[in-house]
Amino acid sequence: MPNPTGHAQRAIWEPYLTNYNEGLGLVYERFVLNDFLAGLCRRYDLHSSLEAPIYGMAGVSGINSAPLAQAGCQVTLVDDTPDRAAQVQRIWGELGLEAAMTTVTPDAWSHLPFPDRSFDFVWNWAALWYLPYPAALLREMARLSRRLVFVAMPNNLQVGYWMRKWVLDRSFFPTVDERWVNQGLIRRTLEAAGVKIIATGVLDVPPWPDTVMPANEVLKRLGIRSRKLEQQFTGDNWSWSTMAYYLGQQPALRDEVLKYAWIDHARLPWQVKAVWAHHRWLLGVVKS
Repeated sequence: MPNPTGHAQRAIWEPYLTNYNEGLGLVYERFVLNDFLAGLCRRYDLHSSLEAPIYGMAGVSGINSAPLAQAGCQVTLVDDTPDRAAQVQRIWGELGLEAAMTTVTPDAWSHLPFPDRSFDFVWNWAALWYLPYPAALLREMARLSRRLVFVAMPNNLQVGYWMRKWVLDRSFFPTVDERWVNQGLIRRTLEAAGVKIIATGVLDVPPWPDTVMPANEVLKRLGIRSRKLEQQFTGDNWSWSTMAYYLGQQPALRDEVLKYAWIDHARLPWQVKAVWAHHRWLLGVVKS
């Protein structure tokens, strides 16, 4: 069964625990997610959150909940890989933010060590397909939330998904449970657990396909050899780091990145954006 501690996944996340240069696509994804989470925090007056699991997005692990902590939310994180969890704690220390880290075994996602209704907000980003029992985790999310549940997964309708699956990264897909990109399956599982879905949509809609790898690596795997193109995506001056922005080292980064957010910000039905969006999401409220 899929598991984010597996060797193939470790090769993806481990380098970014010390190398914070994530690439334009990942930094863009973080900034639009940050704005979305901060908006939820304001709208629903959230005071506590649980992110479980913390691993779903590539890049620097464990910092998805940083905007919630910056908004004054008490953050709890859950991971099933002790060495990664320890590094995430170190990273949060670098940021000067606080998060309670809980480590569980890979088979414990169906029985997380918290009482019922412990958190205002329970969520994860692109994590379900790595887990051995995704449905069990969704039921746990419903049990642990007293207000909102939020789940996002990669959008299998957009072209980058299929480029990755059939051309760029064919070895990745046998390591995950691809059924869980199905929003209908997620919805039915949450509804059966007592969650009323109140909103659905798309997020992370930049003007490039979702290949989950740096542009220079895409060129290489497509067999494109062009020094001019490669120089646009490599070199000492090519650095995109959310951590550098958080630490005040690249204060202009957010504005530089979000100039590409014109599709995300466009007043279009989400169904129209879905043909290019990298992620789809559901937001639910726990029934009293």
